[in-house]
Order: sequence, then C-alpha cells, then structure tokens
Amino acid sequence: MIKTNAKKICIVVTSLGGGGAERSSATLSEILFDLGYNVHIVSVLDDIQYPYKGRLLNLGELKAKNDSIIGRYKRLKIFKNYLKKHNFDYIIDNRTRIGFWKELVISRWVYKPKKVIYCVRSYNTNLYINPNKFLGKILYSSAYKIVTVALAIKEKLEKDYNFNNLSTIYNPIDLKLDKTKNENLCGKYILFFGRLDDDVKNISLLLEAYSESILPRHNVKLKILGDGEDKSKLTEKIIDLNLKENVEFLGFKSNPYDVVKTAQFTVLTSRYEGFPRALIESLALGVPVVSVDCKSGPSEIVVNERNGLLVENYNMQALAKAMNRMVLDEDFYLHCRFNAKDSVAKLSKEEVGKKWQSLLK
Repeated sequence: MIKTNAKKICIVVTSLGGGGAERSSATLSEILFDLGYNVHIVSVLDDIQYPYKGRLLNLGELKAKNDSIIGRYKRLKIFKNYLKKHNFDYIIDNRTRIGFWKELVISRWVYKPKKVIYCVRSYNTNLYINPNKFLGKILYSSAYKIVTVALAIKEKLEKDYNFNNLSTIYNPIDLKLDKTKNENLCGKYILFFGRLDDDVKNISLLLEAYSESILPRHNVKLKILGDGEDKSKLTEKIIDLNLKENVEFLGFKSNPYDVVKTAQFTVLTSRYEGFPRALIESLALGVPVVSVDCKSGPSEIVVNERNGLLVENYNMQALAKAMNRMVLDEDFYLHCRFNAKDSVAKLSKEEVGKKWQSLLK
C-alpha cells in the first residue's frame, strides 16, 4: 500500500541484502512507512533479501541486462526521471559513494542538494565522503543533512571537513526479535555473525583468542555465521590452530536470530565499524557481548561490565581473558544477560523513528 497525503521519501540503497548497513536501510523503510510517510526505495543492485516497506525501483534488474556505458547512462536517466516524476520531499542516500565525477553528476544533476540526506555508515568515511577535503566539501556541504550512525563518525567528519550540516541517528533495532523460532542447536557455543571479510572483521584475532582461552577445553564451541571471500583463509587458520573440532561455519542466514539468541555470548573483533548491528541485535535478544573497542560504535553500545565486556583492540590476551570471564564467572555472566535487552531500549524502532521525524520536519 502506498500512502497518500504524506511527505514522500526516497531511500537510495546499494542493495537490500548482505550486510548490516543494508538491513538498517530496510528497517528504516519500515519505520518511515509505519509513521505515515510515502516511502519509495531505489536499489542499485538486484539483491533484495531483507523485508522492507514501500514501493521498490530495482535498478539492479536493468544492470543485470545491460551494464555497458550506455546501459549505465540509461539507468541514471531512469533514476533522474523517477525522482523528477515523484518530486520527493527528501532523498535519503545510504549508498557507499566512491568516485568524484560520478558523485558530482549524481549530487548536482540527479539530486537537488537541499532535499538530500547523505548517510555515513562506517568509520572508514572514505567509503562515503571523498577523502579529498576540498572535493568532499564541494559534494556534500550543501546537502540538507549528513547523518552519521555513531557520534565518533560525526566527530571525525567535523574535524576533517568542518561540515555544519551533521547529525547522528543510531541504527534502529526491532526489540521483538525474540519472537523468532528456536533452532535446535546442541551444546554451549559463542557466536560471531557478519561478513567473512578478515581485513575489516579481523576474525583471525577471534580465532587466536579463542584458541588461547579455556573455552575449547570447556567444550564451548565457536560458531561463525556468515559468508564471504575469506572463508577458505579462515578454514586454514582453524586447522593451523588445531580447532577443527571446535569451530563450525553456519553459512549466511538472512534471519539469524534463532541462532543468536541461543548463544552464550557474541563476539566482535573488527578493525573498524559504523554502529554494528551484530552487537545491538545480540543485546536485543538478551545475549551479552564481548567486543573490541574499535572505531566506531562499540563504546557507544557496550556498557563495560553491565551488558558485556569491552576490551582493547588487537589485544589477543585481553580478549581471551574476557571470554574466560564470561564462561567462568556465572554471576557476572547472568548480570550482563539481565541488563542486555534494556541497554538497547533507546535504539527501538519507535525511539529512532522520533529522531527521523524530527529531522524530516
């Protein structure tokens, strides 16, 4: 159902499948639709996995048929005409944005800058804002808003670009995730879930700390939920660490919550993040977390010794010690578990929706 007599919002995404940023974009469409906005989504790639609300223009279907220079120009023209036809009140651009000339065409020819909200979803801001400070200001300083998903990202952009149109709105979480069915997974286990991209997620650090910890000897397995190009590399490392009987790959699941909620705790070891959904989804299911203090997100989510443990990044010994404590200190573990869900109440779809409503007035 497309709603009438409401502000029209166009959410532009790279895709609606595969990662946390994409899931957050899909959830945003649900939030705005439920608040009465007339929501449209434009996807650059033909990868639609997550539930969304609103009308979808899937440019990826055209890309699959013709990705030549002429095909790209035709898609850009279709996109421009679509925006012109619907005369959106706001465009929320969630894409990664690389390449000055391409983004100059989009920001000046396709978009009307004063109607555009650019989202920055990673501390690696080069993926979203041109690393050249002069060019970055040309592209984005005249936009209505630049919305970051963490305060640390906002502070970085203020320092690097001196933007005066920055706001922070955290990624939302559905606090009803625990209504998912239970998957019958035997035995105790801890969980990593996310892309198998070791350059970003640093799963090698997790494997080394797990090997160093007491968990394998206490028969607490490590399950890895997700897919990616580094699976073979990680498999070799598991063999080298003699962990073949202790670590299990579960593959990708668009709905991972049945696996998450029966974990003892989840672990995040990234080199950098944005506002990691793995942490907030785990906590929303009442599952404590152990996370490295990378930039950005974990320090704004994990309240150390209340809903989990936050340790120095790249410190394998500290990470192993934190995992040991979660297993050996039952009172502490139950304390973190008790506080987990309430710690992310401020990130509910309703609360985050209020932030977006205020921004879109």
